Amino acid sequence: MLIDFFLHLKASKLPVSTREFLTLLEGLRDGVCGQAIDEFYFYARTCLVKDESRYDRFDQAFAVYFKGVTEIPGLDKELPEEWLRAMMKKHLSPEEKAQLEKLGWDKLMDEFRKRLEEQKGRHQGGSKWIGTGGKSPFGNSGYHPEGIRVGGESAGNRTAIKVWEKREYRNLDDSLDLGTRNIKVALRRLRRFAREGAAEELDLDGTIAATARNAGWLDLMMRPERHNAVKVLLFLDVGGSMDDHVKACEELFSACRAEFKHLEHFYFHNCVYESVWRDSRRRHAERIPVHDLIHKYGPDYKLIFVGDATMSPYEILHQHGSIEHMNQEPGADWLRRLLDAWPAATWLNPEPERLWPYRQSIEIINGIMAQRMYPMTLEGLERAMRQLSKKT
Repeated sequence: MLIDFFLHLKASKLPVSTREFLTLLEGLRDGVCGQAIDEFYFYARTCLVKDESRYDRFDQAFAVYFKGVTEIPGLDKELPEEWLRAMMKKHLSPEEKAQLEKLGWDKLMDEFRKRLEEQKGRHQGGSKWIGTGGKSPFGNSGYHPEGIRVGGESAGNRTAIKVWEKREYRNLDDSLDLGTRNIKVALRRLRRFAREGAAEELDLDGTIAATARNAGWLDLMMRPERHNAVKVLLFLDVGGSMDDHVKACEELFSACRAEFKHLEHFYFHNCVYESVWRDSRRRHAERIPVHDLIHKYGPDYKLIFVGDATMSPYEILHQHGSIEHMNQEPGADWLRRLLDAWPAATWLNPEPERLWPYRQSIEIINGIMAQRMYPMTLEGLERAMRQLSKKT
């Protein structure tokens, strides 16, 4: 029973063992697992996954294997109903979309407050109330060029300028094997950058040879250390539109973890504000003030942002513009503070460079970065590393 599932996890590069699989089967036999498919998921994850950083990989493998399955073989149990999906998801014509007026930030927020006070129940469709589908700027699963998403999932248009819900992101997997040739070549670019610097490591073989040549007089020989003292602060955008670029960012993150001896990484969403976090699972409880980072890390650090810079311009330029919280200062102010603290900085963008002119937010951030934004391509990484290698 479930042998194919076990082999599927192994094929997905999850380090599951035969002993763990037998424990899973014993629990099923003894009725440890509950009645619902999601309870089996949690029990299987508990038995088979030893490292929390591999939860996301297990989730993906589990979803692929059990897609469309209505019951687990061997468990004669009823399963819960499927998750409710947003109804009336509407595909508007270009003419209908053109008719929707952008309200502007202040007017949008005023209208949202009025709707909260006036509306008494659930609403579907339409162009005014907070609901699902339709053309209202408030709700989810519909379309509006500037709106506030309330609950539910995005319809894929990515035009919301604020999201009224608790959003969960995941950490990037820093143990990912670098699989593509381009990323391997990029790794060599990072390695070359990381190994430039002063000779700090004792060359034991060279010292012995030199001492022997000097008839026993000690002659210390030094060489560049294998991982140079280059110090890097890595700020990674996670969640939202960055979900499209998780694989590329994980590969780059793995390369940085392998090559930089002094690496500190932090997560943010869309734009950096007054705080960032190290662990997405605890990002609401364990925030790190950006001011603390500025005071903690010296100006000899190199600063690297990784993000698609694709967001509403309000999130960069406007007080309270953050999609998740009411920030007291615009994101642009925090970006400039970081650049003042660490002048050697660059921004790596996984979005194709040909699309940049069509994203107003990319143009704004690239301007703040003094045109030091580069695509996450082989040539782009080469240019970025060359920029960071310059003396400031």
